[in-house]
Amino acid sequence: MSYKFVGNVIISGIIECMTGLHIGATDEAYQIGGMDNPVIKDPLTGYPYIPGSSLKGKLRTIMEWAKDKIDTGKPGGIHECLDKNCPVCRIFGTGADNSNKRKTGPTRILVRDSFPTEKTIKKFDILKEQKGVAAEIKTEVNINRITSKPLSGPRSLERVPKESEFNFEIIYSVYDIDDKGSVDVENLKDLITVLKLMEESALGGGGSRGAGRIKFKLHKEVEIKQVADYEKPHVPCEKTETKDLQSIKAEDIVKTIKAKLNIN
Repeated sequence: MSYKFVGNVIISGIIECMTGLHIGATDEAYQIGGMDNPVIKDPLTGYPYIPGSSLKGKLRTIMEWAKDKIDTGKPGGIHECLDKNCPVCRIFGTGADNSNKRKTGPTRILVRDSFPTEKTIKKFDILKEQKGVAAEIKTEVNINRITSKPLSGPRSLERVPKESEFNFEIIYSVYDIDDKGSVDVENLKDLITVLKLMEESALGGGGSRGAGRIKFKLHKEVEIKQVADYEKPHVPCEKTETKDLQSIKAEDIVKTIKAKLNIN
């Protein structure tokens, strides 16, 4: 079995928060009266961001459920196998313990951290000025089911406000494993489906209580780059136009990629 790099497919766009978003952070420097449920923030700017690990982990979980790959015999139900054509293991990779046994090759997907757009940064700056933090503060209370009285004092948590937007980028690598890269390109259909399912799920905590609904707006042009493209001087192109994910046909993206990479 041989492995050959064919090219990278760059999927980028905007993640829009349709509801408040809470991806938690640990803060060992708690202060009396301080926030005990903060959102994760860039330590240099103080602005919230979406870690690539959070988005990638959620996408993998959704694909495992969608493909009936939840393994109840393993801790956490995480699926790993040695099938070279398994879309879950091929796209998202397997643990280091199986690295010498796996036949799927390198992990195909790389999910970048998503940082706020300039428009959203301006909103965060207003929140910082008004409340001292670039987030909204939501208060929750446990209620006695019999008396309807609070069981304990209110607890507060930070959330990224609704309508906040973040730039996102996913690098999807295509490899030829005696198949000219056709399996990886076809698996992109599954990835697009999972991104659409993500819109009907929740990212971060508090999903069952209304938080974490997001929407993907993809740049209209999917970038496809081969080794020769990286050998040329990079000419940045401004991507502004986006298209709602739900309106995109995965088959059209796959057709474009196959034509660019000369895959029949």
